[in-house]
Amino acid sequence: MKLRPLHDRVIVKRLEEEERTQGGIIIPDTAKEKPQQGKVLAVGKGKLLDKGDVVPLMVKEGDRVLFSKYAGTEVKVEGEELLIMREDDILAVLD
Repeated sequence: MKLRPLHDRVIVKRLEEEERTQGGIIIPDTAKEKPQQGKVLAVGKGKLLDKGDVVPLMVKEGDRVLFSKYAGTEVKVEGEELLIMREDDILAVLD
């Protein structure tokens, strides 16, 4: 199944955090925070303005992004956990 986000929404897959600290200590799953970085898998056509114009999104498929901690809605598609969020929830694109 392929997801196609609408308007100014973006589908993001979280990037996994390191399981060890620099000192070699293994971090258990219960102590980990959810990562705030992800890879953009799909983008909508753009933000729809009141006059009917569409403003294209600034992010594109394949971008690595940094997003706010509680951004988006978590969905599970074919066993894969994804986030659907508005472009406004994305804080930065990582180069």
